[in-house]
Amino acid sequence: MEATTATTIEGTTWKGGNDKPLGASYGKMMMWFFILSDALTFSGFLAAYGLTRFKFIDTWPIADKVFTHIPFIHGNFPMIYVAFMTFVLIFSSVTMVLAVDAGHQMKKNKVAWYMLATIIGGIIFVGSQAWEWKTFIKGSYGAVQMNDGKILQFVDATGHQVTLESFAKAGHHERAQHQAKNGVWFVKEAALPAVTVSDVLAGFKANPALRVQTEKIDAAAKEKEILSREESLKYLAHSKAIVKGANLEVNEYGKTLFADYFFFITGFHGFHVFSGIVFNIIIFFNVIIGTYEKRGSYEMVEKVGLYWHFVDLVWVFVFTFFYLV
Repeated sequence: MEATTATTIEGTTWKGGNDKPLGASYGKMMMWFFILSDALTFSGFLAAYGLTRFKFIDTWPIADKVFTHIPFIHGNFPMIYVAFMTFVLIFSSVTMVLAVDAGHQMKKNKVAWYMLATIIGGIIFVGSQAWEWKTFIKGSYGAVQMNDGKILQFVDATGHQVTLESFAKAGHHERAQHQAKNGVWFVKEAALPAVTVSDVLAGFKANPALRVQTEKIDAAAKEKEILSREESLKYLAHSKAIVKGANLEVNEYGKTLFADYFFFITGFHGFHVFSGIVFNIIIFFNVIIGTYEKRGSYEMVEKVGLYWHFVDLVWVFVFTFFYLV
């Protein structure tokens, strides 16, 4: 009796054979399970970002003022390069669809070419994201940090932001960078800024057209608040440090939390894209050597295609949350 029951249970257990739930093989079902769990992870991250932004909505950095760069071109081009990155990633999803379709038709050469196009698109996206990180970390104009942590930027008479170096007056003072041998050994100091707080203050006082721009946003104009000359001098009296670029501790564009979320979420997504590129390269070489041709099925291309489409879809939400909203 026990042997019969065991045989019956074993015979009804799904092993990815002909009786396929939802018409999917075991491998495709596991890929869907992974995608579902990963979607919940990204949802949690984006929800946390949304709640944090809502809490600091009056002082949250404006994306159009942060992501304004294009490689090798100087100027102010808000969101242009990010839009290019998004287009490339979405187009790579199209080539992946074509690769899967060619696989269904058992057309080896077409699968290989479309897979190669998908890989190239992914490499362009990851490379662009690395460049964007570098630019974000390096900074654009520089700012001054107050004693309470708030960030002050500088604008000219027309309201356009200016760099610290463009008006700061170099003083006749020398300052050596902190080293372990001449200070507290566990205290680290980043590279010395090109200008000091006193240089900025002297330059600001010598240029009456300059004003200070705070973190606070004018909801009606969707621009940061610009102080009067008198208010600017009062705020600058509480300056403590020069901030250049963004990292996990300071952010010249405003709230440090913005940089924290940016690095974490875009980095997490970038890791997914990089992993997808590695998977695609492996599948690509298997296509070249005829592995799936011999098996009589290109299902592996379809599996990695599901992952790639998921990565593209997640970027649409990341792009919307960070850059558009």
